[in-house]
Amino acid sequence: MTLTSRSLSKGSSKNENPIWITGAEALMDSLRIHGVKVIFGYPGGAILPIYDAVHKAEQDGWLKHYMVRHEQGGSHAADGYARSTGEVGVCFGTSGPGATNLVTGIATAQMDSVPLVVVTGQVPRPAIGTDAFQETDIFGITLPIVKHSWVIRNSSDIAKIVSEAFFIASSGRPGPVLIDIPKDVGQEYFNYQRVLPGEIIPKGFKRNGDINDFDIKKAIKLIEESERPLLYVGGGAISSGAHEEIRTLAKNYQIPVTTTLMGKGAFDEKDNLSVGMLGMHGTAYANFAVTECDLLIAVGARFDDRVTGKLDTFAPNAKVIHIDIDPAEVNKNRRVEVAIVSDVSKAVRKINQKYINHKSDSQTKKWLEKIDFWKNKHPLYDPPKEGEIYPQEVLLKVREFSPEAYVTTDVGQHQMWAAQYLRNSPRKWISSAGLGTMGFGLPAAIGVKAAIPNSDVICIAGDASVLMNIQELGTLSQYGLKVKLIIINNRWQGMVRQWQESFYDERYSSSDMSCGEPDFVKLAESFGVKGYLISDRIQLQNELKNALDYDGPALINILVRRGENCYPMVPPGKSNAQMVGYVNCEE
Repeated sequence: MTLTSRSLSKGSSKNENPIWITGAEALMDSLRIHGVKVIFGYPGGAILPIYDAVHKAEQDGWLKHYMVRHEQGGSHAADGYARSTGEVGVCFGTSGPGATNLVTGIATAQMDSVPLVVVTGQVPRPAIGTDAFQETDIFGITLPIVKHSWVIRNSSDIAKIVSEAFFIASSGRPGPVLIDIPKDVGQEYFNYQRVLPGEIIPKGFKRNGDINDFDIKKAIKLIEESERPLLYVGGGAISSGAHEEIRTLAKNYQIPVTTTLMGKGAFDEKDNLSVGMLGMHGTAYANFAVTECDLLIAVGARFDDRVTGKLDTFAPNAKVIHIDIDPAEVNKNRRVEVAIVSDVSKAVRKINQKYINHKSDSQTKKWLEKIDFWKNKHPLYDPPKEGEIYPQEVLLKVREFSPEAYVTTDVGQHQMWAAQYLRNSPRKWISSAGLGTMGFGLPAAIGVKAAIPNSDVICIAGDASVLMNIQELGTLSQYGLKVKLIIINNRWQGMVRQWQESFYDERYSSSDMSCGEPDFVKLAESFGVKGYLISDRIQLQNELKNALDYDGPALINILVRRGENCYPMVPPGKSNAQMVGYVNCEE
């Protein structure tokens, strides 16, 4: 008797006697027992056997599949799902162009350490290597941008490989993995036996050893001796859920905290110890603090060039403690005095456990007073309330109207303004940092909304970047996802224009988007999405609130001042202290 995935889905997840099913059904059952409830994808010829099993899984009620309008949208949606939940995101694409369309999303996840399981269809095994219709070597193409990948040659390997895939994607430093499945592997019947999560440890996998107490003691000694310490917190703190531990460490020793673009949300930016984001478009006071600190405690950060500026001028007088789960990052860009290779949360917790309050007076009091002086002298820009709408005003209104929303962004000036002015809780800031992928925000917002349906989800986009994946308005409409898409519209590729103004003598080559720009409101409405146009300050106050409260998906096109630049800015090749355009208030 042949059992279908429907009968499997009602059975036990325990390892049982083999069951005679297809490879596609085995894949879906393996995904189910690994906790998958949501998949994003787009069908095609080579992956049709798997989509037939998807249909059955949806009928059984354990799976929700979101059909995106482009495979890149599917990979970004899975990415948003993973970032907002901490779980592994899953996306499907067919062979050939379907698989290659996933590449940008896979690279985005790899650069930002996001756990994804990407499943691609492939031409049948006998056709591999013959240049068959829609054949590409997606295994070879993606080798540099995945943690691991497989081409399944035997259907009996499916359960084992799925188990390994989830283990590798989510273990250590998270990242994407790829499973390529030939069409005939999905079609053939075999004796399937379940493999439970974690049942198989991949060959060659090494767990991080115990934290060395000697390193913890050295770190504590440096912290206790420091008079100008600074916590530099990156995306690894988000991945490990270390926000409470970091808060405790900062409070215990009264250490100011700066975060990277990936680390936003790891520390409460309303706290007086927060100095906001550092780096190329960081706050002036964060960049001054990192330049003058005598101890830099890097927590889940990788000394990225957009953070450090000219590397040999980054924290030039500081000793460095580096806590990171990936040994490859330690001493890669900056030599350190103490290296703790560990899950960030565990390492910081261990430091906190050994804390003894030696003094009633904070050793860092003068340091904190200096930082407060910088905050007062060099605040973020407060735009004038006259003339055209300033883009910074839009972000301040979003912060006022939707303080607890999950926020995704595209890439450009709007992304940096959002990072500067919004204050986010852990996992509520979702942005492409390492790869800087335009078009990321809208599909990522779809992933967040699919993961957390009752949440408020806002995508901050630019008028240029939103066009990269504007077709995903159709996905919003089809599934009634109440995402709010805010377009900061200056009719430019804003960051490109700013660099052309600053470094290329105002030669604006191919960056003006005003000619050929669509009517975004009509475009949204053609997809069945509510459209709003905001062009003056009164509308910004009233219509933006109405749009954010609207009970459905909405696109809000906000016309802003065209020539506004994003400051502060560290020019390329300069130190963080050599910012341009930062506010300098009178003493």
